[in-house]
Amino acid sequence: MPTFLPGLELSRRFYTEAVRPLLEETAPGLPHSAARIGGGSEVLGYDTPRSRDHEWGPRLQLFLRPRDVPRHAGRIRHHLAEHLPKTFHGYPTHFAATGDGDVRVMRPTDGPVHHRVEVTHTTAWFTATLGFDPTRGITPADWLTAPTQLLTEVTAGAVFHDGLHQLGPLRHALRWYPHDVWLHVMARQWQHIAEREAFVGRCGEVGDELGSAVIAAHLTRHLMRLCLLMDRRYPPYDKWLGSAFARTTAGHRLIPVLTAALAATDWHTREKHLVYAYEAVAGIHNQLALTDRVDPATRPYHSRPFRVLHAERFTKALLTRVSDPALRELPDDIRQFRPDED
Repeated sequence: MPTFLPGLELSRRFYTEAVRPLLEETAPGLPHSAARIGGGSEVLGYDTPRSRDHEWGPRLQLFLRPRDVPRHAGRIRHHLAEHLPKTFHGYPTHFAATGDGDVRVMRPTDGPVHHRVEVTHTTAWFTATLGFDPTRGITPADWLTAPTQLLTEVTAGAVFHDGLHQLGPLRHALRWYPHDVWLHVMARQWQHIAEREAFVGRCGEVGDELGSAVIAAHLTRHLMRLCLLMDRRYPPYDKWLGSAFARTTAGHRLIPVLTAALAATDWHTREKHLVYAYEAVAGIHNQLALTDRVDPATRPYHSRPFRVLHAERFTKALLTRVSDPALRELPDDIRQFRPDED
């Protein structure tokens, strides 16, 4: 492999130097947009040389007008397959099947290039990716059922050319939740914490240190996601959660604390570190001034000797500030509500 080049930069050059000239040969003056968005570590800026082993390389999306897809897409795909260079900046442009579902990897070829230039239109691509068509408006249900990883993927990455003047406005509309939805999503995250925070001590009290550690890991994950939400960042899925959390306002302060909580071998030590994290995150909530101030101090769990935040207080405070009646209530079982939250 050649010297590593971040995937977004590789795709940008691929469009400018290789794809766009061939597109002009096939359909001169055809209005289009070009981007590298969607799945892939390079879209989030987390790719490393390791990423090159699958689904990484010179690839992008070409967006046409809906009426132009049946007219031109097939011809464009064929022309690219026949005339793209076999390698680009040292990387094969051919993606070979691996036998592992749809996963493909860069491989040399002497024949036509099986390229990863996706030719589509915005409505089809966004609907297939998110499960709804943002060109028709975005409802609260759309926001709440779209996993945050997918919202991250469509708003990250890069647009190389927006000749259709659609990608910019769509990505802007999806860049962050409407205010009521944001409050609702954070309220749900606090409620996840409220449901489990007493179990770190309860498991430890009966000698189940492994169970206590598992609960602590759940709580740590929810605290990390909450910090991202408070920073107005969509939490990515678990593979990149730690990397994203490190970039938050609270990351430098809380990474050592949460790491210590997860490394603890007894529940008292584990609880001590989590208590610090609870109070720090509660303080960030108050700094946002989205609600009346909520006391950030931990306290005993009713009559039991476990230190908790009683995080449901933050859930309630946020929901009272939601103006949409439909968003003032949480699902009966929030653990089942979002695939990327539990």
